[in-house]
Amino acid sequence: MKKTAVVAALMACAASAPLAAKEGMFTPGQLPEIAEDLRETGLEVSPEALSDLTGFPMGAIVQLQGCSGSFVSDEGLVVTNHHCARGSVQFNSTAENNYLVNGFLAETKGDELPAAPGSRVYVTTEITDVTARVRDGIDALSPTERYDTVDQRVKDITAECEQDAGFRCLVASFYGGKEYTLIKRLEVKDVRLVYAPADAIGKYGGDIDNWIWPRHTGDFAFYRAYVAPDGSSAEYSEDNVPYRPEHHLKVSAAGLDDGDFVMAAGYPGSTNRYTRLGEVRNTFEWSYPTFVTLINDWIDTIEATAPEGSDARVKYESRLAGLNNFEKNLRGQIDGARRVGLVDRRRDREAALNAWIAADASRQPYATAIAALDALSEESATAARTNFWYNNATRPQLLGAAQRLYRLAKEKEKPNAQRESGYQERDMAFFRQGLQALDRRYDASVDKAEWLLFLNGYLAQPEAERVAVFDEALGLTGVDDAKQLDAIVDAYYAGTTLDESETRLALMDASAAELEASDDPFMQLAIALYDYERKLEKESEEREGRALALRPAYMDAITRWQREQGLATYPDANSTLRVTYGTVLGGSPKDGMAYLPFTTLEGILEKDTGEDPFNAPEAQLKEIREKDYGGFALDSIGSVPVNFLSDLDSTGGNSGSATLNGRAELVGLLFDGTFESVNSDWDFDPRTTRTIHVDTRYMLWVMDKVDGAHGLIEEMDVVR
Repeated sequence: MKKTAVVAALMACAASAPLAAKEGMFTPGQLPEIAEDLRETGLEVSPEALSDLTGFPMGAIVQLQGCSGSFVSDEGLVVTNHHCARGSVQFNSTAENNYLVNGFLAETKGDELPAAPGSRVYVTTEITDVTARVRDGIDALSPTERYDTVDQRVKDITAECEQDAGFRCLVASFYGGKEYTLIKRLEVKDVRLVYAPADAIGKYGGDIDNWIWPRHTGDFAFYRAYVAPDGSSAEYSEDNVPYRPEHHLKVSAAGLDDGDFVMAAGYPGSTNRYTRLGEVRNTFEWSYPTFVTLINDWIDTIEATAPEGSDARVKYESRLAGLNNFEKNLRGQIDGARRVGLVDRRRDREAALNAWIAADASRQPYATAIAALDALSEESATAARTNFWYNNATRPQLLGAAQRLYRLAKEKEKPNAQRESGYQERDMAFFRQGLQALDRRYDASVDKAEWLLFLNGYLAQPEAERVAVFDEALGLTGVDDAKQLDAIVDAYYAGTTLDESETRLALMDASAAELEASDDPFMQLAIALYDYERKLEKESEEREGRALALRPAYMDAITRWQREQGLATYPDANSTLRVTYGTVLGGSPKDGMAYLPFTTLEGILEKDTGEDPFNAPEAQLKEIREKDYGGFALDSIGSVPVNFLSDLDSTGGNSGSATLNGRAELVGLLFDGTFESVNSDWDFDPRTTRTIHVDTRYMLWVMDKVDGAHGLIEEMDVVR
């Protein structure tokens, strides 16, 4: 039988997949070390230039709340994923005026809407190594003293950095606390929603297609950063002006093709590439499976209590999306761990490391530290299992608000510099905005239903995992009847005033004594649990104090061992800027399955049913049927590319990361991974690790042909 071009392409993808994937979420400072490979893979700009976080192109990369983004104009225009901006779309939506359904486009800057409370754009301006200052003398301290000393030093360094008004500083830990870096960032507080396609484009395929290839999702949206007229950081004001970044990215309309070089720059959240076997086993044999069951029940509870089309459903759309994403991710992680034999792979790696240590007597201190770290990991896992249901049973949003308010009152009794992180003066804007945002993300009937779900799970646990102070305060002793539990919970919602924004905000100024005199049931419960919560916190801090002495030794062993094998040891992701690189690449994640590297406009027609989540706007379908590609087609596929695959190494937090070609031009946005690759948080498998990007050609096509966002296209530097 004669092979078709498509079959040949599939075979080529399958054959090449294991050879090209490049592991590593590298810090920009590491890139000169791998400059030769970067150039061989296709990078055209200087690898050394990429290590300058304030130069081009890294100076155009910004961090959002839990996502990444990049400047794409000299007027503060920021592009990120639709799902990263969706909370702001939801915040501005109502059942009557639903931007989630209709999309949003500001025709002028005056039409741009304030983003959700707490939205920020962080622009890095300076980095400094502060390792010596943080770690000096801590090895001789007790675990609790060690934790407290490091914690206070980090606060002090941060406070000194933030003496410059308008900056938000971060002391980031690398290699298990072996190294510390101070990152100074301009904090842009006035963030406005500029453009977000309707969910029927930006969330096309919904939860069904989440983590799935082939994909046809227009996962992009635009914010704009605003500052005071003098260029300083400022809260929202009509007098503010667009931020003028020193660098912004050019947007490619020429795009790229199969096999071309790509790199992504963004802020991946966290990975666990160096965790020990005990933690891996606890995670995949207990924690993840338990969470999967709970999350499915949680989703069902919200959907049953907040019907489609109701105001409550609008309020809980973001939570539902997050839960569905998390549940599917966990299932993918579990499946991936089984498929690649993660437990065995981790066991083999530890055996090889142990053999390397044993081969040289001078390395024996590593063995002692690693044995203690393994014991600590088991201890932490036991604590996590024991507290799992209690932590869920204390999830109600109003209880959380009461706990934060009472903790704030207690922390304010201390000097500001000694308060816990999250309760210092630097945190009060976020604190206030969090209390305000609750209005658009809270419904009493849904919150109650969630609480009953968690309480029933808690009550079903063994006596050893029950918390006496919680049972006593809530009146759970002897309760084994659903009606009794309903009555207890009903009284909380009937007797509270914390569902009122004005009440919550006013209580930020209350003293501990004033809150203790409150008759609000959620506040009373928060106060009753305060000492127990602090006990759990202190136990966790003591364990972290021990880890601060053990993890650096373990990571030093890993680094030395891998260096002898010619491998660069990149640190686990920690929400700091990272670069990952590779090529546009399809693949074969399992026997009999092959992935092409691009999807097309026509694939949208094939999937479309007219019903959510496959309900593309009719205007879009018309343009596709007419094959009006508007100059954005890729010749090799004969259509406009919608999404593409690469072998880049990524994880959560990378959402919205700028995907760049060899000339550092924007060719896409990273937004997802395949179901087979989600386990890469723990273990990189070159055969299965694939990242999904939305192509800039599709973004421009939608903006031009569907939503008429011509002003934004003209504002950007679009190159071919």
